[in-house]
Amino acid sequence: MLAFTDSDEKKSPTIVGAGCKLTGNIETDHTVQIHGTVHGNVVAETIIIGRGGQVVGDIQAHTLFLHGNLEGDATIDTVNVFTNAKMTGTLFYRTLNITSNNGLECKLAKRKDKNK
Repeated sequence: MLAFTDSDEKKSPTIVGAGCKLTGNIETDHTVQIHGTVHGNVVAETIIIGRGGQVVGDIQAHTLFLHGNLEGDATIDTVNVFTNAKMTGTLFYRTLNITSNNGLECKLAKRKDKNK
C-alpha cells in the first residue's frame, strides 16, 4: 500500500486529498495527485489533477492528467485533458490529447524548446 512506503522508497506519490486545502508550492521528482485544492505552484514528473481537484498557480511537469480545474499557466511535455476538466491561463505543451472537453478557456502554445 502506497501510504505505508518506507523512507527508502523514492517513488511514493505526494497526495493532496479531497477536502484538503494547501497553500504553498509543491516540488518533487515524482508524482503529485491533487484531489483537493492547492494555492501555489506545482513542479513534478507527473501531475494528476483529479475530478474534484483544483490548482490555483502555475504547474510544470513531464506529464499532466487534467480531470479537474487549473487556474494558471502550465508547461508540460504530454498533456491529457479529460471531459470535465477546466483550465484558464496558457498551456505550453509538446503533445496534447483532449477527450471530449469543452471547458478549456486557455491559450495553447506548442513548445519549441528542446526535450530535456
